Amino acid sequence: MKIEHREVIAAPIDEVWALCADPVSLSRFTGSRMQVVAQEPGRKPELDARYRVLIQVGGATIGGSVIVTEYTEPRELAWATYGGVSHRFRLRLRAVGGGTSLTLRVSYDAPGLLGAVADLAAYPKVFSVLKDMVVAIKTEAEGEIGSAPGKSVPRRLTDEVENLTTLTKAGIIAPMRPDRLVRIGFAARNWGLTPASLLAIGEARHPDRIAIIDEEGALTYAEADRQSTSIAAGLRMIGVSEGDGVALLARNHRGFVLAMAAVAKAGADLLLLNTGFSGNQITEVCRREQPSAIIYDSEFADLVSEAAANRRAVLADGASTDLEPEPTSLAALAAAYPNSSPPTPGHTSKITILTSGTTGTPKGAARGAISGGGSIPTLEAPAALLDRIPLKAGMQMGLAAPVFHTWGLSNLLLGLGLGCTLVCVRKFDPEQWLATIDQHKVQALAVVPVMLQRILELPGDVRQQYDTSSLTVVTASGSALPGDLSDRWMTAFGENLYNLYGSTEVANATIATPEDMRRAPGTAGKPTRGTTIKLLDDNNSEVPQGEVGRIFVGNSQLFDGYSGGGDKQRRNGLMATGDVGRFDAAGRLFVVGRDDDMIVSGGENVFPKEVEDAISRHPSVADVAAIGVDDEKFGQRLRAFVVVREGQKVTADELKSLVKSELAGYKVPRDVEFVDELPRNATGKVLRRDLAAR
Repeated sequence: MKIEHREVIAAPIDEVWALCADPVSLSRFTGSRMQVVAQEPGRKPELDARYRVLIQVGGATIGGSVIVTEYTEPRELAWATYGGVSHRFRLRLRAVGGGTSLTLRVSYDAPGLLGAVADLAAYPKVFSVLKDMVVAIKTEAEGEIGSAPGKSVPRRLTDEVENLTTLTKAGIIAPMRPDRLVRIGFAARNWGLTPASLLAIGEARHPDRIAIIDEEGALTYAEADRQSTSIAAGLRMIGVSEGDGVALLARNHRGFVLAMAAVAKAGADLLLLNTGFSGNQITEVCRREQPSAIIYDSEFADLVSEAAANRRAVLADGASTDLEPEPTSLAALAAAYPNSSPPTPGHTSKITILTSGTTGTPKGAARGAISGGGSIPTLEAPAALLDRIPLKAGMQMGLAAPVFHTWGLSNLLLGLGLGCTLVCVRKFDPEQWLATIDQHKVQALAVVPVMLQRILELPGDVRQQYDTSSLTVVTASGSALPGDLSDRWMTAFGENLYNLYGSTEVANATIATPEDMRRAPGTAGKPTRGTTIKLLDDNNSEVPQGEVGRIFVGNSQLFDGYSGGGDKQRRNGLMATGDVGRFDAAGRLFVVGRDDDMIVSGGENVFPKEVEDAISRHPSVADVAAIGVDDEKFGQRLRAFVVVREGQKVTADELKSLVKSELAGYKVPRDVEFVDELPRNATGKVLRRDLAAR
């Protein structure tokens, strides 16, 4: 079993190294749960030094005698066992910005036929020890700015039982034959909790169930698992090494899923590229992240031409069986290595998800590869979603949200964990998705809010051509969901809409149920299980209920820090989302807008979102966005860009009067400009920089 955890510490690398350079000193960061004793008292920490390491796992103790295999100040400390239960330990420090990235990797093996199952059972407990060690080092290095104290052991056990109950109700955990349980244990041991394991677990539990439906037809779990293994062997043969990065630029189809699993089986890390990026953005991201290979859809060949130079190039959707010359294809690799498997990697794959880049250069948010976009091997991440959203095992799940980003990826991974059939369409078309729902009897649909808007814009007679009665769960995230949009959707399609608020960095934070949105239109909902949300003012004090503050989130799914260095602002274990919001009396969160979108007009704070929401409620308005512009009299005012519904009319004065009737006078836009459409990226977010450049 392989475990990895990373934290970015706001302290110089030499100071962090001083805290953890001696193996004996590490045990003070874990309490009684880990003991390290020098076998050669008086010998300083160095290469070949020997220690006795024991870790408490429930009522058992694992570990044994170890020898230091690498000792490079102030960067690397590694040891391996030479007696006892086999395990390998590596602590790595890297300077990032003005701080330090600390990565801890541990792998261990229990003996015997059921050793893989034992490893899987011990995984959460061992991870807890190691994560707490890293967090404790971070806390001591940073002083009072560090993370908040963790939960007590009894509370953790209680939470895990509750999470287990939730997953059992959803069907992720179910009784099964012992041989299948062993295969699941081996999958987790080989690849950790990654997409590779999810496909392998699906193959063990229901090999003949359809895993993916796309334009090429259906692919079973057994076929997907087998093909991804062959592709992984092929990637290793063409030069992708363990620990390398592999960039993936693909739309929603089987190639994305197969590539994602294959990269994990090859022991490489995955970099997800945004399908809306320009060629220059792709080149810049690849220059910074340095992947050794790039897998891409053929439609993006021109965009990746510069980034692909001097890298292995593989088509995600090519059908060619010719391996030479490059680019080859996933299909070619699968055909060339049908009975091959790559060696079991010693590295657990990570996924780097890029921020949308709407406010600057896209940043890489490094994560583990499982559940809710998060990296936590506890059951909290999937349980937090399934506790509020009624997804069930074996559902027909439509993936309309782009899977290269956090929300679509979360649904893809959760769908695989549930053994769902994933229905994919490459590009979003509102009528095509209605037809897809009808044809495949889709029961759950993952979208970004603008997709709901596009479907509702279809004429009523067009929508009525398709039977959407199978649709029981519609999950939306990725951008703000206006209250009138949720009302209109549920009036047309039933009480099936669930709205999730989160970010690439914090994963899920709140979920609004249909009842929440009916009672309080525009709400982002209540905090998910295991999540703490606080609203802080500029002095980092909590604001009173009902007042607006900066949103800080704490849960087990916070990202590990940006891959190029740097981090989100953190306060006592909570991370800033960059948004501001308020709580109502029922504890429901309302996201008012981005912290950096706020303008000061005549000395008053104004957030574009509340003005956008007011304008969007006009029956003639199809879409709206507002930005701040300079104003001689007030310092700043808002300019609204409005898309009018086809066949409708409205004037700028009417919209200004509407805003004035609902909000304060200083919030009325100075200008209202009518446009054919708003510029949006692939995840549906408005590109405000493009509006400002008009």
